[in-house]
Amino acid sequence: MNTSKMKVKILFLRAARALYSGSQTGPAAATTASAGFDLRADLPAGSPVVIEPGERAGIPTGIAIEPLRDGVAGFVYSRSGLGAVRGLTVAQGVGLIDPDYRGEIQVFLLNTGREAGAVSRGDRIAQLVFQPFLQPLFIVADALGETERGAGGFGHTGKQ
Repeated sequence: MNTSKMKVKILFLRAARALYSGSQTGPAAATTASAGFDLRADLPAGSPVVIEPGERAGIPTGIAIEPLRDGVAGFVYSRSGLGAVRGLTVAQGVGLIDPDYRGEIQVFLLNTGREAGAVSRGDRIAQLVFQPFLQPLFIVADALGETERGAGGFGHTGKQ
């Protein structure tokens, strides 16, 4: 497998280094081909956060990052098992960690389930994926180009 690597500085806050002990350097991937790196809950031991159905809570991860490649940002995605099984998903769908942000990564979880969900110290709560992005150069126009679709949206092509 040919995978591309990039350097990312990581700063451990409080005693979070112990949470990421599976790796000497930070969040770990589940397999060598995984795109996502597990973010963990940096909560006080014995003080879980309970998220009621329909509610959300900010969970600190105990890390801050600095990508060392231009045009790359961190994106925080839900962990499939946590969302599908327990109903705890990233509240805004996908979280964006801008490359110039130096604060702690905090994951806001939304409970989409029917029962309260608890998050404890060290729980894997989300996945961090690094992706390239483009910054647009907007050009003011009087009209946009014609397409077959045009301005049609939200179901205009039918149900099937």
